[in-house]
Amino acid sequence: MEKKLWNAQPKGKGEHKPSISILSILKILLAMYMVTGILLLILSAMLYRMQLSESVVSIGIVLIYVLSGFLGGFLSGKIMKQKRFLWGMAMGACYFLILMAGSIIFQHGINMEISRFVTTLVLCTASGMIGGMAS
Repeated sequence: MEKKLWNAQPKGKGEHKPSISILSILKILLAMYMVTGILLLILSAMLYRMQLSESVVSIGIVLIYVLSGFLGGFLSGKIMKQKRFLWGMAMGACYFLILMAGSIIFQHGINMEISRFVTTLVLCTASGMIGGMAS
C-alpha cells in the first residue's frame, strides 16, 4: 500500500505565499529610520552652511519623509511578492505611527495642526505604496 503525503506535490507558480516576519518588519523600519537620520544630518549641515529658509527646510523634511517611505515600501515589496502596494502602505503607516509616537513622547503631545498631521500621514503611506509597487 502506497502512502501519500499531502504536501508531497510541488506547488505551482503563484501558490507559494511568502511570509514576512516581525524581525523583517523591524529591519525595514530600522533601515527607514537610518536613512531618515542620515538625510536629516545632511539637511542640518546644509542649514548651517547655507542659511536655508524655513520653507526650504520644510520641503527638505517632506522629501525625507517621502524617500524613507519609498524605501520601506520598496524593501517590503521585495520580500512580499504579492500585494506589494498594501505592504508598502503598511510600512509607510508604521513609519508615520512611530514618528507620531516620538512626537507625542518628546513634545508631550501633538504639536501640529490637523491638516499637517493628515498631510504627513498621506505622504508616508502613499510613498510607501509607490515604493511597494516599484519593487
